[in-house]
Amino acid sequence: QVQLVESGGGLVQAGDSLRLSCAASGRTFSSYAMGWFRQAPGKEREFVGYISRNGDSTYYADSVKGRFTISRDNAKNTVYLQINSLKPEDTAVYYCAAARFLTTVDSRYDYWGQGTQVTVSS
Repeated sequence: QVQLVESGGGLVQAGDSLRLSCAASGRTFSSYAMGWFRQAPGKEREFVGYISRNGDSTYYADSVKGRFTISRDNAKNTVYLQINSLKPEDTAVYYCAAARFLTTVDSRYDYWGQGTQVTVSS
């Protein structure tokens, strides 16, 4: 069992940067690939990116490539999402999730956090 808690969201202005954190409970954090998703109002949940178990591999959706960076610290049981040059269209609830394998498919993630709201004003 893995429990995930996101933090770091808030109200920011376009062009700002933000770092989201996702803290995991349990001693098996390093056994999981970690993904980030987001869901904007009235839209379906969208894959943002993932990172491998040891952090040596990352992959991003085209819509965020170049502005978003995922990293992890297995000693701290935490995964991060660095977001630069924020745009109003980045406004969404951001979720972290844990999966046994690298995947972009949300249904293949086993554990989810409760989400953290990011609102970007223009």
